[in-house]
Amino acid sequence: YTALYHTMIAPSTYSDVNGDYRGSDDQVRNDKTFTNYTTFSLWDTYRAAMPLFSIYQPERFVDFINAMLHIYQEQGKLPVWHLMSCETNCMVGNPGIPPVADAILKDFEGFDKELAFKAMKESALRPDRGQNFRMEYGYIPSDLHNEAVAYDMEYALADGALAEAAKKLGKMEDHKYFLERSHSYRHFYDPQTRFMRGKDSKGNFDTPFDPIHSAHRANVYCEGNAWQYVWLTPHDFEGLEGCFGGREELLTKLDSLFIVSSDLGEDASPDISGLIGQYAHGNEPSHHILYFYTMAGQPWKTADKVRQVLTELYHAEPDGLSGNEDVGQMSAWYILSSLGFYQVEPAGGEYWFGSPLFDKAEIDVAGGTFTIKALNNSDTNRYIQSITLNGAPLERGYITHDEIAAGGELVITMGPEQT
Repeated sequence: YTALYHTMIAPSTYSDVNGDYRGSDDQVRNDKTFTNYTTFSLWDTYRAAMPLFSIYQPERFVDFINAMLHIYQEQGKLPVWHLMSCETNCMVGNPGIPPVADAILKDFEGFDKELAFKAMKESALRPDRGQNFRMEYGYIPSDLHNEAVAYDMEYALADGALAEAAKKLGKMEDHKYFLERSHSYRHFYDPQTRFMRGKDSKGNFDTPFDPIHSAHRANVYCEGNAWQYVWLTPHDFEGLEGCFGGREELLTKLDSLFIVSSDLGEDASPDISGLIGQYAHGNEPSHHILYFYTMAGQPWKTADKVRQVLTELYHAEPDGLSGNEDVGQMSAWYILSSLGFYQVEPAGGEYWFGSPLFDKAEIDVAGGTFTIKALNNSDTNRYIQSITLNGAPLERGYITHDEIAAGGELVITMGPEQT
């Protein structure tokens, strides 16, 4: 209940009862067709909070999208971190793109899809905030822009979401262009160290390199280090497998993430918190990583780690989060994961299974009620043995947004076997 409350504080209403609101261009406007919102901490919330809203507050989610499109019309780009009519430009990448793309891919109505695509495309092609270097070099060189790896990888995953939205709308040339650009992160992968490393404008990796402390020497990451950023490819899991040379090599590296020393050294960012090895649950770049095990065919490892995080890194006390709330994202991760699934890709509506925490949960959705039952659930029986959706076996590692939104019953049989 605490987590649900936290997610409901923002985005916050930013219009009067008569439809008046102050736009991003500082002009007072009137529009009664939607409720205007502010406090868009999108670098945090595109990952779990926005997908959560799309499930259980669909009408409000559409208003969020409309508010973001109005912001685009008023300032020339989708919001980055928007607060009280002001674009703070806080944080890296294009975090406004994934929620808008998600709304298109999930077939939401009530907003102008052509305007939405125009807003995403123009935001992705602006020659500012490092995107000019990315369009010139194919990546952001670390000698020309601060936090180059973080900026580029966030731009890449936004491009991946934009590419899928373009495909959905039949814009195949745009799909091809942005899909190719979404692979820009591969420039940073160093096959010798098996990390993402800063690369200068001549194509040379930054040296010296230390995966834990290099963030403070080369300053190529944002609130993280090489251990956390090597996994920031939720839009291109197969591409990351290719970087490592195959699934087995990826899994070996992923196992290492949770057992390497948690020592961050002096002057570490306080945002790198909630550590299990170098997995940092207290900050957003790590939030999808646990579900990579399910995507890689080892769901029992996702179950182990998700249960550990749910039970050890959250509790209902003033210090009950392993990082700051980040405008609902930390709690949204808890809600989705406790239900048993999480949307890994930035957009598209595939929620990958983990380990449900509750024996029964009911969600009011567009199609009625979606009920989740976890049979034989316990700390020992944390592993999913089988799943049925409305009585029929569900033999894949995820459930779709459409299946959840339609209502019905998901029955998850739990047990001690690591399957």
